[in-house]
Amino acid sequence: MNGLTASLAQFASQPNFAPLPDRVIEIVQSGFIDTIGTMLAGRDEPVVRIAQSFVADKQSSVQEASVLMGLTRVSASDAALINATAGHALDFDDVALGGHPSTVLVPAVWAAGQHVNATGEQVLRAYLIGYEVWAELFVREKDAYHLKGWHPTAVLGTVGASAAVANLYGMNAQQIQQVMALSASMASGLVANFGTMTKPLHAGRAAACAIEAVCWVQKGLTASPDALEHAAGFLSALSPRGAVDRSTAVPDLGQRFRILESGLSIKKYPTCYATHRVIDGVLDLCALHGVGILDVAQVQTHIGVAQASMLRNHQPQTGLEAKFSMEFAVAASLVRGKVGLSELCDGFVQEPAVKEAMTKVSIRTVDTQCPIEPVFALHDKVQIQLKTGQVLDSGDIRFARGNAMLPLRPVDLQAKFMDCVHAAPVDGAALFSRLSNLTAQPALR
Repeated sequence: MNGLTASLAQFASQPNFAPLPDRVIEIVQSGFIDTIGTMLAGRDEPVVRIAQSFVADKQSSVQEASVLMGLTRVSASDAALINATAGHALDFDDVALGGHPSTVLVPAVWAAGQHVNATGEQVLRAYLIGYEVWAELFVREKDAYHLKGWHPTAVLGTVGASAAVANLYGMNAQQIQQVMALSASMASGLVANFGTMTKPLHAGRAAACAIEAVCWVQKGLTASPDALEHAAGFLSALSPRGAVDRSTAVPDLGQRFRILESGLSIKKYPTCYATHRVIDGVLDLCALHGVGILDVAQVQTHIGVAQASMLRNHQPQTGLEAKFSMEFAVAASLVRGKVGLSELCDGFVQEPAVKEAMTKVSIRTVDTQCPIEPVFALHDKVQIQLKTGQVLDSGDIRFARGNAMLPLRPVDLQAKFMDCVHAAPVDGAALFSRLSNLTAQPALR
C-alpha cells in the first residue's frame, strides 16, 4: 500500500475527479473572487511594497506572471510571493482548514497558470487539488496548530499549493511526490508573528515555495519519498504530542469533496476570524436595543482557547496590531457601529474613545471545540453590561455571517469585491464577471 506522500502525489497527478458539482465550482470561484479582491485592496500596504522591492532587487528579466493584476511581469514564484502577501495583508481573505486556503492557493495557481497558459478550468481544478490535499493533512492532527505556535496557512498551505502547482506543470506522480516532500521542508510560519508584517508574508512565502519546489525538482533535486508520514517527517514534527495520524490510508480523494464539508468562510470584517462571531453579537445587540458606547459599562466575551491565543494584542497601538485584538474588535463595534477597512488604521486605534472602550472588554475562554472548525469553540458569546446595570446577552453564536455554514449572498460577495477594488486600476465589474465564470475562460493570460 502506498504511503501518504505517494498517495497524495498520485491523486495530484491524476485526480480523476467525479463530475464537479455546481456547488464545488461555486465555492472555488468564490475563493478566486475574494482573494483577488482582497489582493487588490491590500496592494499598497507597506508589506507589499517591501515584497515588491525584494523582488525588484533581484534584477531578473524573467517575465512569467503578472503582479497585482497589472502589466508588470516577473517570475511565477515572485508573482505568487507578492500577490499572496497582498491577499493576506489586510487579513480580509477567506478562512477554512484552520487557516486561509485561498490566499495561498489562488496566487500560486494563478501565477503558475499564467506561466503555462492554462485555461480557467485547469486553474480551478488545480486549486481544488490543493484544497483537498490541505484538508487531508489538516484532519489528521488532533491538536490545535495555533496552540503549538504553527500557522496552518503557512505550514499546510505550502504542501497543498505544491500539489496544485505541480499538477498545472504536468508532472507525474513520482515527480509530485518529490515536490511535496521538498515543500514540506520549506514550510514554516509562527503564530508569534501574528499582528506583524510577517504574517501576510507567511502566505506569500507558502505560495512562492510551492512554485520553487516544482522548479527545484524539474532541475533534478530529490527528497524523501515518505517525508510527510515518516516518524521524523512533516506531520510528526508538527505534532509534539504525537496526536497525528500518519498511517491511515488516504480516502477516495476526488470522489468525496472535502470542500463541500468545510467550504470557505468569507470574511465580513478585516480582522482575525477569531473575533467575527463576537463582532456580530455586539453589533446585533447594539442595533436591537439601540445602545452605543456611552451606554456601556463592561463587555465580556466568551471564546475558545485557541481563538484567544491568536488575539494576543490587548493594547494595540497600530491598525496591524488591532487585527489581532478582541478588545479593539469590540471597541470599534461600539464606537463606530462597524468594523471595516477604514477602522483598521493607526489613527482610529489611537482615538481616546477607542482606547477607553478597549479597557471595558474582558475575555473568558471556554473549553469546547467546533467539530467543523476545530480552531474555534463550539459557540462564542458576548454579554454587554449597561451603566444602568442591565445585561444584554447575545446567547450562543454558532457561526459568523459569511461562514461556510452561513454564507454570504452572491450580492454581498459582489459588494465586498467591488468595495475592495474600487480604487484599483481595474474594471471591477468585468473582472468580477470573468472570475464568476472562471471555467469558461480559455486562457488565464
